[in-house]
Amino acid sequence: MGGAEAVVTVAPELRMFLRPGRRAERITVACDGVSSLGHVVEELGVPRTEVGVLVVNGHPQTARYRPSGGDIVRVRAVPRPQPLAAARFVLDVHLGALARRMRLLGVDTAYANDADDDGLVAQANAEKRVLLTQDRGLLCRRKLWAGAFVRGARPDDQLRDVLDRFAPALAPWTRCTRCNGQLKPVAKPLVEPLLEPGTRRTYQEFAQCQACGRVYWRGAHAARLTAIVDGASGAQPPDAGSTRPTARLKTSWPGELWARSGP
Repeated sequence: MGGAEAVVTVAPELRMFLRPGRRAERITVACDGVSSLGHVVEELGVPRTEVGVLVVNGHPQTARYRPSGGDIVRVRAVPRPQPLAAARFVLDVHLGALARRMRLLGVDTAYANDADDDGLVAQANAEKRVLLTQDRGLLCRRKLWAGAFVRGARPDDQLRDVLDRFAPALAPWTRCTRCNGQLKPVAKPLVEPLLEPGTRRTYQEFAQCQACGRVYWRGAHAARLTAIVDGASGAQPPDAGSTRPTARLKTSWPGELWARSGP
């Protein structure tokens, strides 16, 4: 097999991952008769989580296929939206602003600002969550059951990318942006001891996190948060006949997180 080569063409949307010096439209790779196609593509720099269908000589092949000399390989990107059995995510430490936006939309989002890489992979596997990160090396870990690279430098762009890729069901204003717990409407007398005097005088409708006790109400930031929710709704028009909840389904208490912690 010495000297045998295959030609690999990577989809345009995946070329950002290619290693320097390999960012051509057509890439020639050596075939050693041992390495799998999945390994070859990963060695080019493309994380396996971003790879969709692999086509060899016009026919789909699995990542286990061993390329031979003369093979013509096309690497396609994961189709969008990408089907998920359950839209559950865990985010790495650099995506805190994205985590808060996803929770605002009611998406089940685990996040801790002190999580290390091993812990993230373990949590993703144990809880069957998709690991979202911009760390390509983390996505190449063999033990990771599911992950995705988040595109964009700004949190709003990152959110659009996640919604476009996974199209999760949205239930805005139902999760705590601090801990991911469920929010439920609560009678004002039950939370009055937690409120500052100005808040007690001004607001009448409240929600409380069932996990950490933090209190929410329609406050000064409501317009900005509503814009995020409405923007997400516009990015995800419901399919015809779909019963999937959308961001238009809001409760009467979209609100601002009180600056002081609840009980």
